[in-house]
Amino acid sequence: MKAVFVTGGKQYTVAEGDVLFIEKLAVEAEQTVKFDKVLAVLDGENSKIGAPVVEGAVVEAKVVKNGKGKKIDVLKYKAKKNEKTHIGHRQPYTKVEITKIAL
Repeated sequence: MKAVFVTGGKQYTVAEGDVLFIEKLAVEAEQTVKFDKVLAVLDGENSKIGAPVVEGAVVEAKVVKNGKGKKIDVLKYKAKKNEKTHIGHRQPYTKVEITKIAL
């Protein structure tokens, strides 16, 4: 069984046991999270597609850890102006493991 859900403005297609990195959630490690904005549940002939969401469908996940991604360097340069800037950014994320897809 697979499901498509929305979190952090992005859509994810997952199955039970999948591990994925999503936008940071305000949840501590080892806690459970429920995603209720499920767009579709795919299970062969028993597939359900919502308009816009499937009523009563829930994707449960366990938070593995919170962290930061790799550093991205942004360099800006303007010719003939002696202007240079260097900016670094590390995007925060939450690593989750999908434990259950329920209708």
